[in-house]
This record gives sequence, structure tokens and C-alpha cells, in this order.
Amino acid sequence: MKILAVGDLVGSVGVKKLKAELSKIRENEKIDFVIVNGENAGEGMGITKKNFDDILEENVDVITMGNHTWGKKDIFNFINHPKLLRPANYAKGVPGKGYNIYECMDKKIAVINLIGRVDVNVLSENPFLVAKDIIEKIKDKTDMIIIDFHAEATAEKIALGYYLDGKVTAIFGTHTHVQTADETILENGTGYITDIGMTGPKKSVIGMDVSASIKRFETTLPERYRIAGGETILNGVIFDVDNSTNKVKTIKRIRM
Repeated sequence: MKILAVGDLVGSVGVKKLKAELSKIRENEKIDFVIVNGENAGEGMGITKKNFDDILEENVDVITMGNHTWGKKDIFNFINHPKLLRPANYAKGVPGKGYNIYECMDKKIAVINLIGRVDVNVLSENPFLVAKDIIEKIKDKTDMIIIDFHAEATAEKIALGYYLDGKVTAIFGTHTHVQTADETILENGTGYITDIGMTGPKKSVIGMDVSASIKRFETTLPERYRIAGGETILNGVIFDVDNSTNKVKTIKRIRM
């Protein structure tokens, strides 16, 4: 089975790029299951109903979120959709699901969305302990467990990889919007990559307009961020999972 994870969609241009490229990737790479991080689809912050519907039109299996989950208030109208996940380590009682179990090719695939706590301005529960509790709860009900760890710190992501090595099928990082070249299969069989990158404007500062971003750093004044224009890129990763062992055989980065 081949599982495709697509990096953070940045704005409507990111959604448009996904719609332009996903069918080609499916056909060329023989993709069976698709996970997309959509927390920046709403012009950089959150996701709108239109963004959500546009992504689902591409038969995406799961849409994950992150620190901008609540950035667009209309999310409360569709937060309980089974294909939409928000970080599982958000405070107890908030709406939505932090994980769900899906069926594909006679396999049960659990997808867990987590958010990091290092240098992320969101109050959340410990992602290590929350992940451990969820895995213990569902390990006998699933064939595979995939984690989108939406986190800033490289160290936090790597540590979670080792912490859960052998307990989950794969862990991929999102949030930093820069694809890392450290894809690997860990000692106990878990597929891992620190960050899968973003889908959005190529000439940008992690998706934002270059001049506005530079002005913020140069002057420290609160210049409003805006989505960059121009050519767009799509970043992601493909986990090729052995159907007999449910472990990752190979990992392939996508950049187009």
C-alpha cells in the first residue's frame, strides 16, 4: 500500500496546486491513501468551508490541522466531519477528533494528529503521553498507525520518532513548511521524516510574501503577512507499506 502525505497547503493557491497535481501523483505513483495538512489553506491561517470542500473533491482521505485550527470560525460548522482531524492533544472537551480509523484495501488505518509544545504558541497537553495513550487504546483495532506531528522544534519531532519507533507505522512532521532530507526507517521499523514541506508559493518566506516578511525582520514592526504570488510547488512524501507486515518499505519525498 502506498500512502501519500501532502505538506501544509498555503492559501487558495496551495489548494489549487493540490487539485492540479494530485491526480497525476495518484496515477504515476499508484497511491492508495492520501493525507493532506490543511491548517493554512484559509489564506495562511485556518481553513474555510470552501477550502475544505475543494480538498475533499480530490478524494482526499484525511485532512489534518495544527496551530491554526481555529483560525477561521466557520470550521465549527464542519469540525466533526470524519475526514477532518485537529490535534489530539488539544485541551479535553474541544470539538472535533484528534484521531480516527479509516478503511482502505481491507486495512484499518489510524491517523493521529498531534501538535508540538516547543516554541508553539498554543496551550496543549503533552504530545508524547497523549500519543502513548491513544496507541494503547487502538493498537488492537488497527493495522497501521500514521501520525502527523505539527511541531516547530526539530528535536521534539525526532524525539517523538524514537519514542514511538516500532509502535506506529509512520510519523511525518508538518508546520515548518521546509522539506527535510532526513527520511528514514528507524531501527524498529517506523518510517520517519522531520518535515514534509509545504504546498504553496515557491518564491516566498514559508508561503508568505517576501517583501512583507523582510520588513518584519528588518524593522520588527507588525507588518501584515500576505500570501506570495507566482509559481507554486507541492511538497509531500510517499510511504510504501508492506501489506504483510504493515511496515514501511521505502520513503520517497515529493517536490514538484
